[in-house]
Amino acid sequence: MLIASSTAWPAGTPSGTIPGAMAIGTRFDKARTDASEQIALEIRRYLERSGLQPGDRLGTEADLAAEFGVSRPTLREALRLLASSHLIRATQGRNGGIFVANTPREGMGRSVSASVATMIAAESVDLVDLMQARMFMESPLAALAAEHHTDETIVALEQAIAAAETAEPGTPDFNEADFAFHRAIAQAAGNELMVAFTGWTLDVLQPHLADEIAPRAEKARILEQHRAILRAIRRGQPAAAEKAMRAHIAYLRDVVAGL
Repeated sequence: MLIASSTAWPAGTPSGTIPGAMAIGTRFDKARTDASEQIALEIRRYLERSGLQPGDRLGTEADLAAEFGVSRPTLREALRLLASSHLIRATQGRNGGIFVANTPREGMGRSVSASVATMIAAESVDLVDLMQARMFMESPLAALAAEHHTDETIVALEQAIAAAETAEPGTPDFNEADFAFHRAIAQAAGNELMVAFTGWTLDVLQPHLADEIAPRAEKARILEQHRAILRAIRRGQPAAAEKAMRAHIAYLRDVVAGL
């Protein structure tokens, strides 16, 4: 069997198949012998429609090469492309094989984060530019959170603010509370594509920003801005939530510009 998964299939699932997937041997279109990019695209599409999760097994290198009808070097190049997009991982040994590393959405978010991290390290973009980008990306998420929030969202935001009140900017506790606040908003937005595109603000920018502006940021102002965002989300006011988030990020941008 070409696919084995860490997930138990429902009773009655035919041998050699997975829920929501095509039968083994018909999962992929046959590829041209030099078509590593086509193979990578076929596997991406398969991950989207099959619903496989991180840790699920696609098969072995030999299995996939035979299924696509290509040489193993061609298959390896396709797998390299997928690995660089954080979608699959390969392991060796008796229980080794090709495994799902991230869902396509998660993989896209990680790729964007890695690209932004490289740009920061190479100093090809500055923090002011990144804050401006964050303004246009994260403000709409606050509006969506106001529309789609749940009781759990409000609790998470309240807990994040309470945790920040007992810490100082730049300390691990304050940074984690700030991260939790913005993460709760992103999760409440209900738009997975936007969350994937804006993930770099939490994965890369937020930790870097915390180190840079901690000595100049005013804790009281940050908490006041967070409370204004929370208030608008709790009241279900998208325009007010977006405006409050814009004011918050504008303040942080101005602090960065003054460094």
